[in-house]
Amino acid sequence: METNVLDQLRELRAQGGLEAAYDSVAALLGRAEIEDDAVALRRVGRLLAGVDPRRVLARHPATPVVTVAITGQSTVAPVVDPLTAELARHGILLRPVLGDHGAYVHDLTDPAGRFAGAGHDLALCLLDAETVLARVPEVWRPEDVERAADEALRLLADVAAAHTALSGGTLVLNTVPLPRSWSHQLVDHRSRAELGAVWRDFNSRLLRMSATAPGLVVIDLDPLVAEGGPVHDLRLAHYAGARLGTPLLAAYAREAAHLARSLRGATRKCLVLDLDHTLWDGVLAEDGPDGVAAAGTDRGEAFGAFQRVVKQLASQGVLLAVSSKNDRAEAVATLRDHPDMRLRDGDFVRIDADWEPKDGHLLDIAGHLGLGTDALVFVDDSAAECARVRRAVPEAAVVRLDDEPAAHVSRLLRDGWFDRVSLTEDDRDRNRRYRAEAGRRELRLRTGAAEDFLRDLGIEVEVGPPHRHEQARFAQLTQRTNRFNLAGRRMTEAEVSAAASGHDGELLLVVRSADRFGDSGLVGALLARRTGDALDVENVWLSCRVLARGIEQALLGHALELARASGCTEVRARYVPTPKNGRAADFYPSMGFAEVSRRSGETLFAHDLIMIPAMPAHLRTRSNPAGGGAA
Repeated sequence: METNVLDQLRELRAQGGLEAAYDSVAALLGRAEIEDDAVALRRVGRLLAGVDPRRVLARHPATPVVTVAITGQSTVAPVVDPLTAELARHGILLRPVLGDHGAYVHDLTDPAGRFAGAGHDLALCLLDAETVLARVPEVWRPEDVERAADEALRLLADVAAAHTALSGGTLVLNTVPLPRSWSHQLVDHRSRAELGAVWRDFNSRLLRMSATAPGLVVIDLDPLVAEGGPVHDLRLAHYAGARLGTPLLAAYAREAAHLARSLRGATRKCLVLDLDHTLWDGVLAEDGPDGVAAAGTDRGEAFGAFQRVVKQLASQGVLLAVSSKNDRAEAVATLRDHPDMRLRDGDFVRIDADWEPKDGHLLDIAGHLGLGTDALVFVDDSAAECARVRRAVPEAAVVRLDDEPAAHVSRLLRDGWFDRVSLTEDDRDRNRRYRAEAGRRELRLRTGAAEDFLRDLGIEVEVGPPHRHEQARFAQLTQRTNRFNLAGRRMTEAEVSAAASGHDGELLLVVRSADRFGDSGLVGALLARRTGDALDVENVWLSCRVLARGIEQALLGHALELARASGCTEVRARYVPTPKNGRAADFYPSMGFAEVSRRSGETLFAHDLIMIPAMPAHLRTRSNPAGGGAA
């Protein structure tokens, strides 16, 4: 399988067609099932690293590109190949910028350094034991290591703050494994234990640093080392300064790729699960409810463990759905009544169980939830069903399970489809909100005209600056919103925090909504900047779940009112088309903006503030405790 993929890629490169065919690389790697083969992925990455990004974008201008600055304590170039391959698996093109050997402080903090002006989305700073141990005297005790660790943490905190101020991009650090060659220089076990405690405290404080430093992510290497083997190759560590080995860098590259994917708004939202041999052992239609198991046997217990992990994902806002070849009534009854089940029918926002093709199920689930098919992760043990879904619904992620249920959990979690930088209460509340959406759909079916539905919905809105605790949700909204993202921009939490200070004349507004079915929370955002007598709207975002309810008009209308009240004579805005935001192309004209010009793929609009559209009549306002006033 690996040889076939590599041969196809080599042939494309030999023919000069790798750039032209780059849009098919992700699907090719997905079909190849080589995602667990670090050596094969590194070879794939080496081939793809020779791709010219300009030629790819000339042929496929919609290809997402991520610029990653890479630096660290030691040799870091070996991470480029696996990172290239991991990003290619998700359809993302890597543009790497490599720092100088061991010069991470200069690379990340000097305004004239290697990364200045690189415009990187992500900076990877690979730390190793020398980050601390280079500060230890020749003859040492654990307390010397403790002092060195304190110095290293202070330096890293300063580096993170300087990088945020210079670039606004996301900085990634990592915990550092303690080498046995150092711990066992101590001949007594008590001193070794003390050193171990000092080292764990260093890593613990490093991990906690991300909670207070916007724009910082810390990857914990301990789980990767536990699964992947040795930290380094002894010879390469000594002779080449490569103190993180190839297998560990491959695992690290996978984590970094998942982070880059989430920063581009590509986090998945819904897990679509098969039932037979996926959630339980057995085939319901053949064995009956009494013949399936998720407990009580070795195999059954493995399925129960898988259900427990799925339930944990759901508790963090992952939506659950079923796609099964079974009688629906029997499937629902089994989920509801079977004593082995940790997941019940009420845990799923949609259950599609019949004898129709499963690609149709995915389209139905996406439509029912108001999601794009690129928000779905499909999990099934059938190679035929997985192949059919890959072919018919290529935007959906596909996780193929095999006949070993003990491996189900690792295969599900392997690609971090639901990873995000931080988790908000809005995320945890997603399942409740989607169940409330079912009530709204029922109301829509019962009412006639759209105006009657909106009036009966009883929508309340609140527009104003974000609370401090909402900055993570603001950033998350910009990263995940595609259909109503008027300029295609995405922001990190560090960028939101900087904009919220208002030092450069920036204005942040959010809109919160609620109705008779419940509170929807923060559903929209606007970023603008005051320039003389004009307010420049840089972007507007709105969650797709509240589109066409007048909420976007309330948000922009509030910004127009604020601009006029502050003495502005004009509000300017721009629309930048993306592959998914075409539905929003007429939003600014609908709000009284006139087109000014079109250039470089964007349309510029202006509003003279003479006639500001009234708020839609079906909306009600409420006070804004953030201090921005009511809409």
